[in-house]
Amino acid sequence: MKLSPRNKRFLLLIFDAILLASIPGIVFFVRFDWVIPFAQLKNVYTLIVLSVIVSIPIFYSQGLYHASLSFIGLRELFQIIKAVTFSTISISALLFIFRDSEYISGFPRSVIFIYYFFSLLGISGLRLSKRFCLEIFKYKSSLGIRTLIIGAGDMSENLIRLLTRQEIHSIVGLVDETSLKKGMHIHGYKILGTIDDITNIISKYTIESVIITLDEKKQIWKVNQICKSAGITSIKIIPSHRELVNQSESILNIRNLTIEDLLGRDVINIDMKLIREFIQGKSVLVTGAAGSIGSQLCKEILKFNPKALIAFDQNETGIFHLERRLRDSFPNSIMKFYIGTICDTQRLDTVFEENSIHVVFHAAAYKHVPLMEENPYEAIKNNIIGTSTLAEIFLKHPQAEKFIFISTDKAIRPTSLMGATKRVGEMMCFLSNNKNGKKFCAVRFGNVLDSQGNVIEIFQEMIKNQKPIEITHPEMKRYFMMTSEACLLVMEAAAITTGGQTFILDMGEPIKIVDLAHEMIRLAGYEPNSDIPIIFSKPRLGEKLFEELLSENEIPTKLEKIFIAQQTHPGFSNNNPELYVALLKKFDEKNDVKTMITTVESLVAGYQYANIKK
Repeated sequence: MKLSPRNKRFLLLIFDAILLASIPGIVFFVRFDWVIPFAQLKNVYTLIVLSVIVSIPIFYSQGLYHASLSFIGLRELFQIIKAVTFSTISISALLFIFRDSEYISGFPRSVIFIYYFFSLLGISGLRLSKRFCLEIFKYKSSLGIRTLIIGAGDMSENLIRLLTRQEIHSIVGLVDETSLKKGMHIHGYKILGTIDDITNIISKYTIESVIITLDEKKQIWKVNQICKSAGITSIKIIPSHRELVNQSESILNIRNLTIEDLLGRDVINIDMKLIREFIQGKSVLVTGAAGSIGSQLCKEILKFNPKALIAFDQNETGIFHLERRLRDSFPNSIMKFYIGTICDTQRLDTVFEENSIHVVFHAAAYKHVPLMEENPYEAIKNNIIGTSTLAEIFLKHPQAEKFIFISTDKAIRPTSLMGATKRVGEMMCFLSNNKNGKKFCAVRFGNVLDSQGNVIEIFQEMIKNQKPIEITHPEMKRYFMMTSEACLLVMEAAAITTGGQTFILDMGEPIKIVDLAHEMIRLAGYEPNSDIPIIFSKPRLGEKLFEELLSENEIPTKLEKIFIAQQTHPGFSNNNPELYVALLKKFDEKNDVKTMITTVESLVAGYQYANIKK
């Protein structure tokens, strides 16, 4: 019936009243073997009146008229038990108080117990009737796409309850990660086997679509491979565990599988309380705020109620768009936006003076390896001289507390100038630590999936235009992580640093770029090498086949996915770092690029500039 919520509540109340008025007669029939003595009729009428007058207000106060009958479950059944128990106790109390009344004389005490049982049965049965009808309809329905659900946990249980109220999917069954649940049923649907049985299940039950409810990216990747091989083109997935916990997505927002799902869905337990205690009430500066990491850092920082967020970047258009997004999302937060370069001492000093900066997240850097090989002067000036200038200003201001340098896996045994400049940045943080009581640390991680100019974005553009995908080597591997997760881990590391550490984020297993290309082509509905060719060239200047995250033994921290590198800085061990930076600045003034490169080579043990035009 298409009724308003108010009318539905009123109708349910009327049904309850009719039911409660009927129960006393049934109870007395049962009590007296289907023949009610004439002397007990007055007690029947009394119980009818008390049952309706006492129970309805109690039921209403316990919320029995506000629950949806389509989704009634254990919580609602508990409310019914509680409401019926309270009403029965209240009726019993009234019967005891007025036991000498002519309308209650000779009232059998056993009737109360029988009344409680029938009331509980009737009130709960009335509410379960709609759910029961929906379940019966569900089993009769064969409409919709024949669907297999991957996973047999809480998310699958919730998904089944919601899908059975639609006609889009006809659920055939489930599979689980292990065989422990095989043969069991969830809401009447059988767990048919494990992930390894998917191929046979698809063939046997004529499966047309698959919905994944798993979170572990290894398993998602495996399921995708098996389903694609079995000819399934409709592979869908529910929102990630984090999105569901944060209530930013509904479990019914089922969507097509994307490459981000295959690479970046492992659940990470973030200590939000730790981050909040670190950020709350502080003025936080983010350099490179218009970039991928910087802009996400700004967004995450604002969630933890800082005193103020100060966004700094030389990209005017990027800052313009960032300001609009952040002010729309966080209208009550204090934030300021500055255009400038980290090499400008006066500009940085002004920013610190105006905002009393406590914490700096230094994400400003040139990052594209081949481009920086062709532009070494800018790489050194921005990534080294700029970092040194920012650190000097930071040390100068007494309220400043922590300096967090965003590093990269390319800083390990660098073969590129970009990597070498980031390695120097790590060393500068190590040697600046504890000066004037300030704490410096570096956080190192690999590629982020949704960054500007990342390999995913490049491949997507090539696939969209049906152009050949060019990969520099068939054995090329990279680590991947979602930007939001990387930023939260950076903030966790910043919260626990005691200064002088280089933190490493656990990026999981590296992925072959050629495998990544194959998956992206298939997800787009094409066949690798048939519809879209994959061609191999050769590694570009400064590019490694495999980027490391560690060159030393790591030390675990109390936080998941965060480790500390045990490392030394041989390039600085017998030299004055301030002298080197001063020399770089001097050579910058003279535009002496060759000597600047030689200076960087002397700082980073084993590094040699790869560009033949040197």
